[in-house]
Formats: sequence, structure tokens, C-alpha cells
Amino acid sequence: MKRSIWFWICFCFAIILAIYFASRIIMTTMGYGTASKLHKTQIISDAENKDMTALKTAVALPKNTRIYSISLNDINANLLSVPGVKNAATRRLPNGNLIIHVSHHRFVAAWTDGENYFPLSDDGTIANAPSGERPNGALLFRGPVPTDITEITNAANDMFADIDYLEWIENRRWNIHTISGITIKLPENGFASAIAGLITINKNHNILGRDISVIDMRDSARILVK
Repeated sequence: MKRSIWFWICFCFAIILAIYFASRIIMTTMGYGTASKLHKTQIISDAENKDMTALKTAVALPKNTRIYSISLNDINANLLSVPGVKNAATRRLPNGNLIIHVSHHRFVAAWTDGENYFPLSDDGTIANAPSGERPNGALLFRGPVPTDITEITNAANDMFADIDYLEWIENRRWNIHTISGITIKLPENGFASAIAGLITINKNHNILGRDISVIDMRDSARILVK
């Protein structure tokens, strides 16, 4: 009998809790109660000292907006339209707050269409933030770019002062165009070693200062100069 009484007590308590939480959920969904209104929106960015103005403008949700009338997909889409944003994830919290995590592209170079210059990330993403002036201290790319430019960027930075721009050829290898007008045809594989070798040759023989138009390094056994 004692066990039966505890069973019914727990059963009734469970029903009361279920009714309470169900009513809270229904009220919140219908727009009643404090948890049904937006109180605070928090944006967390992975970029240090990042100006959050553009992100806040993209969200632009006034307080007391009905929390369940907000489309999280629309918020994420608006944030992804901000130049430099790579990913966005929005969570709706039970207390009426929104928390948004934003990650940014890591821009390591610039890309040009021949008129304007755009930030270029290490994963080949071109940011829709054009500038009419070529950025100082950044390698410049033209044409299509692959999904990873980390290795070529690291290697080419060692001869940055001589480079006009880099070009991805036939979706498999790089050409370097120098400020003096020389086209350097790099091999498909081992282009970092080829660049290091070219730097050594240039240091010893000033090959990039000569009156030539092409340095063909695609054959590992020899370098052709025209």
C-alpha cells in the first residue's frame, strides 16, 4: 500500500509538471509571457578587435520582438552577406535571448578583376568588398583561384618585392608575373622548392633583372629562359 501511495504521488507530480511546462511552451509560442519576447542579442565573433557594426546592422532586431517569430535561417543568411563572414550560427535561448556565433575568413592576399581589388582568403574566397586601390603589402591574384592558396602564398611571399601578380593556370599550376614583365611558369608539383631555387639563382645572377620574358621551370631537370 505504501509503495502504491508513492507511485500516485509521483504520478500526480509528473502530470502537474507536464501541464506547467506545456502551458509555458504554448504561452511562449503564442507570444505571452516574458520568455516570448526578445530581450538581448549577443554576437560572438572569432575575430579579435573586430568592428561589430556591420554584424549588428545585419541582425537589426528590436527588443520585445516575438522570439518565435524570428527566423534563425534569415538571420544567418543576412550575416553571411556581410563581407568577410564565413559561417554564422544562431541559437534561441529559453530566457528570450539570442546568441549568435560568427566566424570570419582569414584574408591573406588580394584578388583583382582588372579594375577593383578584393580581399582574398586562404581558402580561395573572394570577399565582396572592392577597393579602387591596390592594397599595400598583399600578394595579388588574378583569374580563378583554387580552394587553398596557403602554400603558394607562403612561398611567394619570399619574393614579394618582385611580384606583380599570380595566376592559376589550367586549374593545376601557377604562373608568377613579375613587376619587370617576366612570366615564371612554375611546375605543377614542388612549386615551393622551385620558387626557393629561383630566389637563390636571382641572388647569385640577378636573373629577374635581365631582359627576358619567360622563365619556364616546369621541367625539374632544367630551366628554360626566353
